Amino acid sequence: MSKEEQKSPIEMLLDENNTENLKMYDEDNNLVEFEQIAIIPIADKIYAILKPVEKREDLDDDQAIVVAVDTIDDEDCLVEVYDEEIIDKVFDEYYELLKEEGIKVDEE
Repeated sequence: MSKEEQKSPIEMLLDENNTENLKMYDEDNNLVEFEQIAIIPIADKIYAILKPVEKREDLDDDQAIVVAVDTIDDEDCLVEVYDEEIIDKVFDEYYELLKEEGIKVDEE
C-alpha cells in the first residue's frame, strides 16, 4: 500500500471492514500496535477499546486501554483515557453490547 493509500489510525478505527491492527506512536515516540476490540459511542464522543499486541508493563495480559477520538489543534487524534469513571462507562457499555449479542460476560 502506498503512502497516499495508507489510512490514519482514526480512519482504520472507524472503518467497519478494517481487520488490521492499529499502529500509533506513544508519548515516547515508540510505535505501538493495538488490536481493536470495540468502538463505543457515548454522548457526543467516540471511544475505542484497544488491546496492545505486545505486553505493556502497566497492563495485565487480559487488560486493554480506552482511547477517545479528540480534537487537538483542529486535528482529530486518538488520546488514551485515564479517567476511571469514563473507562468504567465505556466497559459497562461494551459489556451490555456483548450481552445483547448473547455473549456471557464475566464483569470484574
